[in-house]
Amino acid sequence: MALQQEIIQALGVKPAINAEDEIRRSVDFLKSYLQTYPFLKSLILGISGGQDSTLAGKLCQLAIAELREETGNEALQFIAVRLPYGVQADEQDCQDAIGFIQPDRVLTVNIKSAVLASEQALREAGLELSDFVRGNEKARERMKAQYSIAGMTSGVVVGTDHAAEALTGFFTKYGDGGTDINPLFRLNKRQGKQLLAVLNCPEHLYKKAPTADLEDDRPSLPDEAALGVTYENIDDYLEGKRLDEGTERIIEGWYLKTEHKRRPPITVFDDFWKR
Repeated sequence: MALQQEIIQALGVKPAINAEDEIRRSVDFLKSYLQTYPFLKSLILGISGGQDSTLAGKLCQLAIAELREETGNEALQFIAVRLPYGVQADEQDCQDAIGFIQPDRVLTVNIKSAVLASEQALREAGLELSDFVRGNEKARERMKAQYSIAGMTSGVVVGTDHAAEALTGFFTKYGDGGTDINPLFRLNKRQGKQLLAVLNCPEHLYKKAPTADLEDDRPSLPDEAALGVTYENIDDYLEGKRLDEGTERIIEGWYLKTEHKRRPPITVFDDFWKR
């Protein structure tokens, strides 16, 4: 099997979707999980103000609202978590996303002091963090806070991982990649936009340039600048279209070198992944 088809199959991407059907699929998926494990009472998700968390957040709120109505269980809730590092440059987008989602509860945890404390502890141990590694520290601190909230609210942490992100490994291992359930898995970036359009999301939230915004030296660095390819390229690839050889090589290079991020920890029973 050609690598492109192998990737498409592994990530479950369709060349075309019906947005309404995919919304229903994700909502039912979240509801089913909560019904399977009735000790769970909340869905927890960090809201950044970008496309992916806005979409995942809306799907979470829809699932919780439907399940509350169907079961009469008023303890069920969706908790949206704001996780700024100091003051966030696109804070208004975050507030607009929350206004669109209408979560049951909003918590704000400013992670800056925790990240700086961790950095200082490492400095005292003789390690000076690079700006890039500090960015990963931010992502892991955000996930740590979400799991603390989940622990105190009988919750499950929801992820925003989608096919374009999974392909490139464009997430922090055990940071935004460390979640319990991923309702967007199988969708590429373009398809996520389709779902948000059907849900009547404000356009500026899903038409803005995607950014992880983790590096202090390069604030709001667009994902596409870091990746060296556009999401249009990645989405076309995931939909089975042929691209020029150079672009395909970049995309497949990201997939091959980030395989460790898509796997659980390696044990003696695993074959080391080779190609």
